[in-house]
Amino acid sequence: MADVPRISVEEVRRKTAAGQALLVCAYPDEVKCSRVKLEGSITLSDLQARLSSVPRDQEIIFFCA
Repeated sequence: MADVPRISVEEVRRKTAAGQALLVCAYPDEVKCSRVKLEGSITLSDLQARLSSVPRDQEIIFFCA
């Protein structure tokens, strides 16, 4: 399996604030996502629901805590 690239919190904030990336909670459990919710993030089910409208070149940043 390939290594997962990691980025800094500052870079995540910059990219999401600029609309350059979507921030997605990687947990499929909605309750768990609500406990670790970060500002501007969406749930995995939200991403799945809107996947058809997300541009193919849109950067998606997944997080878990």
